[in-house]
Amino acid sequence: MFRYYKQLGERAMAQLDEAQLQATLDPEMNSVAQIVKHMAGNMRSRWTGFPEADGESPTRDRDREFEAPPASRADILRLWQEGWELVFAALAPLTDADLGRTVRIRGEAHSITQAIHRQLAHYAYHVGQIVFLAKHVRGPAWQSLSIPRGQSAAFTQRVASGEASQR
Repeated sequence: MFRYYKQLGERAMAQLDEAQLQATLDPEMNSVAQIVKHMAGNMRSRWTGFPEADGESPTRDRDREFEAPPASRADILRLWQEGWELVFAALAPLTDADLGRTVRIRGEAHSITQAIHRQLAHYAYHVGQIVFLAKHVRGPAWQSLSIPRGQSAAFTQRVASGEASQR
């Protein structure tokens, strides 16, 4: 599922130009660039040293993740890629036997399974924000990332016939 959300975010960001990556709907909202900066900071904190290290690095300054967003598409995508590489590198060596082990996030004990679920939900939440904002700023030019309106029955039929996948 992590790869699915990574791809979903990338497909949404690919539809945005440089200015749209910085757009917000109101002063309290984060831009796609700010969301990516925050996600990358979270990923660096949670997955560096996982599962031995506490998932909240003492050097992380979470509040600064919402300031001074990366200015260019290249910088945004670099942070995005670096963050996801940390996720996948930390998950790759895990085995079923590891899933019940304890890991800490901000001192709170979690099983590795719980910690993974916590992060999956967090990333899905933020990718959803990215998709929402991208869809809004693109308006009628938006290209659906899932089943376009009015095409559910046709999609279900293609899945049933083996022509399409639900993922």
